[in-house]
Amino acid sequence: MSKKNKKEPEKKPQDAAVNSEAEQAEEQAAEQPDAEDTEKKPDPLQAQIEELDDRLKRTMAEFDNYRKRTEKEKASRFEMGQRSVVEKLLPIADIFEKGLGSLDEEALSQPFAQGMEQTHRQLADMLSSLGVAPIEAVGTPFNPDFHNAVMHVEDGEQPDNTVIEEFQKGYTMNGTVIRYSMVKVAN
Repeated sequence: MSKKNKKEPEKKPQDAAVNSEAEQAEEQAAEQPDAEDTEKKPDPLQAQIEELDDRLKRTMAEFDNYRKRTEKEKASRFEMGQRSVVEKLLPIADIFEKGLGSLDEEALSQPFAQGMEQTHRQLADMLSSLGVAPIEAVGTPFNPDFHNAVMHVEDGEQPDNTVIEEFQKGYTMNGTVIRYSMVKVAN
């Protein structure tokens, strides 16, 4: 046999183009990692970024909660201090009221009594500006949220559970009782 019989088939230009396209596709596939490989092998830098981002968000939330908590504590301490001072001033207001209540008309016209009355009025105005208000007791129905009953008497003229006498005035501060009224209640 001669070499002429063993001729290789001639490559057509179309076959060459198909082969080169197939080779290029294989090369591109080799260069690009599979989608499965990408999902299975997370990027360590991306994971670190996500962790740091999460830690930053948590730290910011913790700081915001801390700031709010300290503001509430500060306001609470201020209110407690204010209430403590007001509670210490209430006996002074009581003394002024008793003193002025014991004076007759002639004594009230004296300069000393007028000075006491002015001082009492200033004290009452200052307490009022702090949100302190007296509790109305006499003639109202007994309310254990505001009144402390220290005496019960039988009285046919008054309806049952009506406050008929106040021994010590009670006060509220911003709607909260700071001292209960000590009262006598009719049964």
